[in-house]
Amino acid sequence: MIKKCLGCGSIMQFSNSDKPGFIDKENYDNALVCKRCFRLKNYGDYKMIDDDANNYQEIYNKVKEKKDLILFLCDILSIDSKINEINDFKGKVLLVITKKDLLPKSVKEYKLINYIKDNYNIKNVDILFVSSIKNYNLDLLMNYINKNKTSENVYVVGDTNAGKSTLINAIIKSYSNVKSYITTSNMPATTLDVIKIKLNDNITLIDTPGIVRKDNFLYNLDYKDIKKVSPIKEIKPRTYQMKPNQSLLIDNYARIDYLSGHKNSFTLYLSNNIKVKRINLNTNNDLRSLNKTSFNLEEKKDIVIPGLCFCKIVAKAEVNVYVKNNVKVYERNNLI
Repeated sequence: MIKKCLGCGSIMQFSNSDKPGFIDKENYDNALVCKRCFRLKNYGDYKMIDDDANNYQEIYNKVKEKKDLILFLCDILSIDSKINEINDFKGKVLLVITKKDLLPKSVKEYKLINYIKDNYNIKNVDILFVSSIKNYNLDLLMNYINKNKTSENVYVVGDTNAGKSTLINAIIKSYSNVKSYITTSNMPATTLDVIKIKLNDNITLIDTPGIVRKDNFLYNLDYKDIKKVSPIKEIKPRTYQMKPNQSLLIDNYARIDYLSGHKNSFTLYLSNNIKVKRINLNTNNDLRSLNKTSFNLEEKKDIVIPGLCFCKIVAKAEVNVYVKNNVKVYERNNLI
């Protein structure tokens, strides 16, 4: 009998503990979730599964060809050009911006919607902000699904850690009688294969593995650090009045050097658990052994370290950003 883990979607097996879906042989018949999901849920014990074992990109590409309704999820702290991929889908797409509760309540949704439409090349796409933790806009989301679905299947796609499984669990809890829940965590690649959840006779949600971006700060980070850098409640922005030759140390994770310009304002949006210290650029060399990316910014630009933070900079500035290798640091127009 072939069984699929209700937590991550993998086919359950007892032959190889390093492969997806492993369960001890003596527990196979009665188990609902694999050993990895069980330990993650009950003990916070995360085990990374080699993403070569699961062709996430192939699944993603197949969904692009579907004519069904697609929910394309994006973490509100990681809005970038990847949302342009919406144009590649043949089905109708709703852009769902998750974790709305993380930004200060003063940030207006209509301004964020205008920002997305003005800065990214997405066409004929509706946008909805949600918070799975606060159940914010879930009624609107379900109404949208019922009005726009073309079949009973509704696909949920997005990067790993975009909040797909958390959103689906919130929907299951509020809008169905389904008793099982998908495994969730702030660790990358928690969902490993397609998971189908039949909410009712009219809607089946299909959770897909998150696309793992290896240039994201969270990639290859251990469980303790991921918990520290991943915000779980409303962010308190931290503003620093900066002069040239000053730097910001973002814990032991990153460094931003302000090289030249006038008196400036740097505002960091990041987990409240992360310590930030302003230092003298010339007398403190902490973290300069990390990989450097240089920017010559026009006014009103953000520096984004995906998976860690973004820094809103008001005036023109020449800056260096130091962060671990392979993390793609980029600039964009001010989001807020």
